[in-house]
Amino acid sequence: MSYLKCRLPHILLLLSCCSLLFFSGCVLPKIIVFEDPLTSEEHLELGVTYEKRGEFDSAIKQYRLAAKKLPVAYLYLGNAHFQKNELHEAEEFYKEAIKRDAHNADAYNNLAWLYYEKGNNLDEAEKLAQKALELNPLKKNIYSDTLEKIREVKKP
Repeated sequence: MSYLKCRLPHILLLLSCCSLLFFSGCVLPKIIVFEDPLTSEEHLELGVTYEKRGEFDSAIKQYRLAAKKLPVAYLYLGNAHFQKNELHEAEEFYKEAIKRDAHNADAYNNLAWLYYEKGNNLDEAEKLAQKALELNPLKKNIYSDTLEKIREVKKP
């Protein structure tokens, strides 16, 4: 009995601490998740800045955030992966850019150039470059260069 009397203050203290821990959970501040403070356009601009500095992984992260609302960001994702020589990823992003915006002449041209660089799908590359020319004649010099290079390689 004297052992229990001796330990009673310790037991009460332990129970008090446990109850404090249990009830203090009710008053803990809630974690608030804020929305991204940057717009999709700002993420795109930040990605361009990173890409110009050669920080392609950082650029890709920003382009992915921009792509949630801006279809053109898929073109930029393709370009960044192309710069990293990740051609399969670049191809997929160029295709996605075309899928999301069928009037994106740069996406057609860049996919054509990618096929030219890889040396495969040259018939498709030629069609893509022609489509780019049709969509945006203002960039005729650029798109014609792509088309001419593809045709040179295709010559027997």
